[in-house]
Amino acid sequence: MRSSGRLLLLVFVGGAMVVWRRVRSGPVQDSPIAHVSRLQRTTAMAWLAACRATDRTWTKTRQRLASDETRRRLQADLERRDAEDVVAALGNMKGAMMKLGQMASYLDDGMPKPMREALAGLRSDAPPMPGDLALSEIERSLGAPLHELFREIDSEPMASASIGQVHRAVTADGRKVAVKVQYPGIAGAIAADLDNSEALAMMLSMVFPGLDPNELVAELRARISEELDYLNEASNVRVFADYYRGHPHIWIPDVIEELSTGDVLTTELVEGSRFEEIYERSQQERDRVGEILYRFVFRSLNRQHVFNADPHPGNYLLADDGRVAFIDFGLVKHFQEDEVEQFTRLIRAMLDRDAIKFRRTAEEAKVLRPGAPFSDEEIFDWFAAYYELILENEPLTVTPEYSARLLFKMFDARTNAILKHANVPPTFALIQRINLGLFSLMGKLEATANWRAISEELWVWTDAGPSTPIGEDEAAWVASGVSGAGR
Repeated sequence: MRSSGRLLLLVFVGGAMVVWRRVRSGPVQDSPIAHVSRLQRTTAMAWLAACRATDRTWTKTRQRLASDETRRRLQADLERRDAEDVVAALGNMKGAMMKLGQMASYLDDGMPKPMREALAGLRSDAPPMPGDLALSEIERSLGAPLHELFREIDSEPMASASIGQVHRAVTADGRKVAVKVQYPGIAGAIAADLDNSEALAMMLSMVFPGLDPNELVAELRARISEELDYLNEASNVRVFADYYRGHPHIWIPDVIEELSTGDVLTTELVEGSRFEEIYERSQQERDRVGEILYRFVFRSLNRQHVFNADPHPGNYLLADDGRVAFIDFGLVKHFQEDEVEQFTRLIRAMLDRDAIKFRRTAEEAKVLRPGAPFSDEEIFDWFAAYYELILENEPLTVTPEYSARLLFKMFDARTNAILKHANVPPTFALIQRINLGLFSLMGKLEATANWRAISEELWVWTDAGPSTPIGEDEAAWVASGVSGAGR
């Protein structure tokens, strides 16, 4: 089974474990979506697993007696039914399980095409709640009639996802805005998915055999709980928007404070195109966008000490003025300086090609268990794949094969024995989204650049000069002092 297939299996088996335990422990919250969680979510994953297992068994039996052409047709039909059933279940479920489906949709090009294409629809076109319900929720949360707050507001959402949906509007004073409203009862629904730490720890341990899961589970629960609080997201948006204000290539739309609450978030409207349209543009433009994504992630981490941990296409937009807009900041990790220094020490040991130092640092950072039965060189070589883009000071192309190889290393303990001794401490939990999300996107872009030279611009210990035209623009922006980057 390919790595994507293993990941989906873990997602659905893990989900089934969580909801099965929910049946035994009772309801969490009496709300429309939580009610669905009690009666339907608890059976949806079990039904899905049983239905798909029966279908696969029956198909395999028929394939044994069929010609080559018929076997291929039966396999294609099976993959199509898999995709239809999985997406139907997740799309109507909302909450944490649907978020897992969204994540899986862009992880690995080795996933069967029907599944990959069907899951992709969950990114920004999840089944929305009715327009009248959405508008009434906005009105309730903002505490005033809509006609007093907006000149106009569309009842049909412009995007919908796992936690809420977004409506285009014009404020009373004429500003074009995007109004994100949370699904009523979603907090209870996600609590239903996450309320059993034992099941979550079991699923994570299946993925990372060497994992110490308890602290990691607590970290993931805390971050996902924060994502449900739009006031917390508004605070995150302000941190990024203030820092990147005036940036020539990165745009963080500002929060409209007076039209935002704990379950409604109103921001400037981004007029432009969906991120997926970049794949139809020239390679030069794809390289430019890939470099912008890379600079945003690693400047934020190295210079701001914050990480926006939801890197997927639905959260990026191609603004009409050429900038890349970043629009979702619910899942953000704020790091202490000593935690960023920990990442730095690993990078420097890797760049120095010092296997002894790297192993010692990895053990101190708790990403490797002490005493793993491998040589320093074997440990170094295994981890080197995660640093491949910056090991050499030369242009490299991020390929789909590279991102798929990283995913394989993270999830296939059968052929990667060192993985059984690797760990994901809480500090590193969301950073893994770089490997799962960012590099997957960049691989699809097939972006080419001297990533080492760009990184040296962003590392605090090198402070190198610009290495690209975008770097020159960024250096001028920093020097201007118009944002947090220049202060």
